[in-house]
Amino acid sequence: MTVLVREFRPEDAEATAEVLRAAIPFLVTTPQEIVWSVAHANPASAYRLLVAEIDGRVVGRAQVGLAYESGTPGQAYANVYVHPEHLGQGAGSLLVRTAEEHLAFAGASSVYSWVLDEPGNRAFAQRRGYLARRSARFLRLGLAEDTLPPLPEVPAGVELRTAADFAADPRPLFALDAETTADEPSDVGAELDDYEGWLTSTWGHPGLDRDLTVVAVVDGVPAAFTAARTDRVSRYTSGMTGVTRAHRGKGLAKLVKAHSLHRARAAGLTEAFTGNDAGNQPMLAVNKWFGYEICATEVRHVRELGIG
Repeated sequence: MTVLVREFRPEDAEATAEVLRAAIPFLVTTPQEIVWSVAHANPASAYRLLVAEIDGRVVGRAQVGLAYESGTPGQAYANVYVHPEHLGQGAGSLLVRTAEEHLAFAGASSVYSWVLDEPGNRAFAQRRGYLARRSARFLRLGLAEDTLPPLPEVPAGVELRTAADFAADPRPLFALDAETTADEPSDVGAELDDYEGWLTSTWGHPGLDRDLTVVAVVDGVPAAFTAARTDRVSRYTSGMTGVTRAHRGKGLAKLVKAHSLHRARAAGLTEAFTGNDAGNQPMLAVNKWFGYEICATEVRHVRELGIG
């Protein structure tokens, strides 16, 4: 048995997507998105997608890069997944080691990694010097069961639009995304200040469904949104739901997400997924109202390079 770690190639896309589907089925992705993400990575991220092979078969992958949107320099990430049928064969260890070497060379001092909250996964991380930090929940909602709550009434003064309505000028959505992202709970904060980069990484993302992405507009200005990504077949995931500071506590997050989910069901999608920081009680409460159920927990771990 020979384990090899190398750079991702476009012909690996289907096998790499299969690793994700098997290891973490709550993520919604496609081979096309994987190829696109590699091709359109911001150079400032020093992004690499590594794959692990055993006897020529792709059995693992690591998404690796610098958190270049963070206000704290030196922060990086390495998210490693191995197909469950090939655990314990050395692929994960080699992926982690190769990822850390790349990040150290790129100037990283801290590496963050999401780890499924299962004994084997946490022990793997701890043996390699990673310390547990905050946790997050994966949640699932069955759309085919027709159990969505009725649509909330749209308040006076609020207009609902879709992202498609902003195709000629998406800059107001960038401003909305930037404000809400800055307040998102995380160990690694993000400051969105690169509009051109956002146009590529977010607005141009092939998984973004602009017709299902719903925006609440107040006095002509976007005040809340929920970004919908799909696999264009049956699965829907919430990329982000956010409300500007001036309009929080008014039910707008529930409003935009309700309309997006109802649109998704009408479009024939059958499963909805989302993820929430364990400390984000307001959004967890909103998702509980919709009927989402927790299906897994991840724990973010960190390792300081050069220690241990």
